[in-house]
Amino acid sequence: MTEHVKSFYAASANPHAPWPTLSGDQECDVCVVGGGYTGLSSALHLAERGYQVVLLEAARIGFGASGRNGGQIVNSYSRDIDTIERNCPPDQARLLGNMLFEGGDIIRERIERYQIQCDFRQGGVFAADTEKQLHELKAQKARWERWGNDQMELLDKESLRRVVQSDRYVGGVLDKRGGHIHPLNLALGEAEAIRGLGGRIFEQSPVTDIVPGERVQVKTAKGTVKARFVVVAGNAYLGNLVPELAAKSMPCGTQVVATEVLGEQKARELLPQNYCVEDCNYLLDYYRTTGDHRLLYGGGVVYGARDPADIERLIMPKLLKTFPQLAGVKVEYTWTGNFLLTLSRLPQFGRIGSNIYYMQGYSGHGVTCTHLAGKLLAEALAGQAERFDAFARLPHYPFPGGRLLRVPLTAMGAVWYSLRDSLGV
Repeated sequence: MTEHVKSFYAASANPHAPWPTLSGDQECDVCVVGGGYTGLSSALHLAERGYQVVLLEAARIGFGASGRNGGQIVNSYSRDIDTIERNCPPDQARLLGNMLFEGGDIIRERIERYQIQCDFRQGGVFAADTEKQLHELKAQKARWERWGNDQMELLDKESLRRVVQSDRYVGGVLDKRGGHIHPLNLALGEAEAIRGLGGRIFEQSPVTDIVPGERVQVKTAKGTVKARFVVVAGNAYLGNLVPELAAKSMPCGTQVVATEVLGEQKARELLPQNYCVEDCNYLLDYYRTTGDHRLLYGGGVVYGARDPADIERLIMPKLLKTFPQLAGVKVEYTWTGNFLLTLSRLPQFGRIGSNIYYMQGYSGHGVTCTHLAGKLLAEALAGQAERFDAFARLPHYPFPGGRLLRVPLTAMGAVWYSLRDSLGV
């Protein structure tokens, strides 16, 4: 049995009935491989359209990044629309630009429709350490407003200080279409919605083989699912099940800590409006307060997804640089989780043959984009593939040096960008 890691999220998860392990043979319209946000969003959108859906999860629903992330609803993609406009034909850029904020809208709609209790709060802040970063944020604000986000507010040093009780920033931008959630409870709530619509979910059912054909066979140790279509949604936890997907992506780990309960007064002293925050550095810090008034703080990247020996030692200097008033605070939870990085930092969507679909590689921007991915997948299977194909047409580059050298070469690049951040250039 593979259980959730010992995170704050697992400790505060909503009660839910368990899902069985696959045993024997099943048939369905669509078999979804992976019980994170990509798989859950796909299964839920498909079930809403009347498809018979089976979802297979190797461990527990939300076991991977979907149940371990910072819980921040951040709009756009890991590379913003300016990069897309420079590198894509106008029609493709227009389609992708029109979807910049849709993932967050989908999350809010799911929470409301299915009454998911996941501590949703509106509003997220991008905080600038340097004047150069603030200049870049002003440009980002203008881009997002051009694509329809009219809920942005520029913050100078004084106004940001009223939002984040820290002296480290020179300003920032508030995106009122951002926000934060308890990510594992969102995943569990979506799984319950799938159950309510007749979808079949199986946990502790790792897929051992996917056999292509007119009806694809998806095999586990104890059973088989035959389906007209398969959705591969394992992301950083897919392993080598589909080698052609593993060759052009790299799992990376990020670390998170949650403090002891601070109490509502202390939590609001740190973040008076209860917004979530991320900075603008290449290896960024991100933080927010939780529903029970802890500070949850994450940051850093470990390329190749190794688990560092002492997460608290890595994160606490960052936390105390931001909030020196928390000196002496106790950390009650530490954990790490993997996300999937692509060389372009843009997601990889596509098809293998005519009836095996995949979506992966959100490069640290997965909470919103995964929810969009599921909607686009359901549209594509229903015969409306234009928006899915706008993503599928993005190039999937191999990492320089292949699988052997992708970790050290990417880490060297990160050191360079981190040095630029520290020098403010």
